[in-house]
Amino acid sequence: MLHNFANKDTICAPATASGSGAIAIIRISGPQSFSICDKVFTSYDGLESLSKAAAYTIHYGKISKGDQLIDEVLVSVFKNPKSYTGEDSIEISCHGSTYIQEQILELLREKGCRYADAGEFTMRAFLNGKFDLSQAEAVADLIASNSESSHQLAIQQMRGGFSNRIKELRQELLDFASLMELELDFSEEDVEFADRSKFKELLQKINTEVQQLIESFKLGNVMKHGIPVAIIGKPNAGKSTLLNRILKEEKAIVSDIPGTTRDAIEDTIIMDGIAFRFIDTAGLRQSGDKIENLGMERTYEKIKQSQVILYVCDLTQSSPDELSIQLEDFKEHIEDKNKQFIIIGNKTDELTELPSHFTKYVDLETIFISAKRNENIHLIAESLKKSVSKLNLKDTAIVSNARHLDILNKVAKNIALVEEGFQNDIPTDLIAIDLRQALHHLGEITGEVTNDELLGNIFGRFCIGK
Repeated sequence: MLHNFANKDTICAPATASGSGAIAIIRISGPQSFSICDKVFTSYDGLESLSKAAAYTIHYGKISKGDQLIDEVLVSVFKNPKSYTGEDSIEISCHGSTYIQEQILELLREKGCRYADAGEFTMRAFLNGKFDLSQAEAVADLIASNSESSHQLAIQQMRGGFSNRIKELRQELLDFASLMELELDFSEEDVEFADRSKFKELLQKINTEVQQLIESFKLGNVMKHGIPVAIIGKPNAGKSTLLNRILKEEKAIVSDIPGTTRDAIEDTIIMDGIAFRFIDTAGLRQSGDKIENLGMERTYEKIKQSQVILYVCDLTQSSPDELSIQLEDFKEHIEDKNKQFIIIGNKTDELTELPSHFTKYVDLETIFISAKRNENIHLIAESLKKSVSKLNLKDTAIVSNARHLDILNKVAKNIALVEEGFQNDIPTDLIAIDLRQALHHLGEITGEVTNDELLGNIFGRFCIGK
């Protein structure tokens, strides 16, 4: 639980991952950072006090507990307001022994530091105006990024690409709302300060942009968490073998016994900077086995959640007509323009010639492979990479945060109510209520409108020391 946000305690925490390593960094922030560190740190360059050191300088010295040497360290000095938190800050680089880290942290607490809550350093940066709330949330995304695309998206958000667009939308709406509020002050004189036709044009423009942002969440979410790829098909079609070939490890159990895979098996690989999350699913068939049926239920759930579906069929067991009948169950997914549906014809090693006639009957992208011999697996990777090769995140505001999506949906409803109010000649004071709500919600994204509970929820998810 985060402490009182107005609290001016000096806080400390390890900024590097837990466990031992070559080095570790301990971060201190707050008004007493220099004086507390002076009580345990002795500089080898004759510096009397860290408060007298120039900002952005590093000092070599030792940390001691009385006469006992704890470690020789490097101390980095950052002075307010030009630090990450906007406060006086210290970073101690010590050896990575867990014992040394614990001893230094205990010393700092004895001298007046408080152990930081999760996300408290970033929360202080937000409260001190170093960046807005959506940028602060992007810091957590940057730390968690595991691919080029998720890193690029987080960097764009942290630099304000998304929040700047929200601020622009809010300001446009606020300027006109101010005129409407002015009208309410002069309601008895029947004066109209706000041009209704221009306001309707503005509402349409804002509504279009909000809808585009809402729609962008589909892309932002997969860039952030990886593109889900479901591998589906009948039992013994070679789904698990295909997964193992793609991942280049024996992740799934392969057996000639039908129904071996009873639950979804997932793993992620990075291809050309994009994370793909492959999901091997239970074989689709009629079964009296309750456990296997539960596995098939989960298969259908994974199909709904997936961006790409690889339908694996055994070429030795499936004719084009039979395949067409099988695909009827997946018609809604095949016709979904937001999904990529690929037929994977497996077991070409058991055929005398490639079944090119399949493509005459099945109007879908088809790739023929031998998972057993690891043949043509690269064609699947090429198809997946091609589907996302045109993505460009640099110049586009993209929503990747579920909180932001929820708020934008509320804004869209408020804008729709305002438009409806004008169409039905509803009194200005009633329209103004929905307008104020839209402004309120847009302000929640960037932190211009916030509360303690919201901040606690957001920053409480950060790691300690960030």
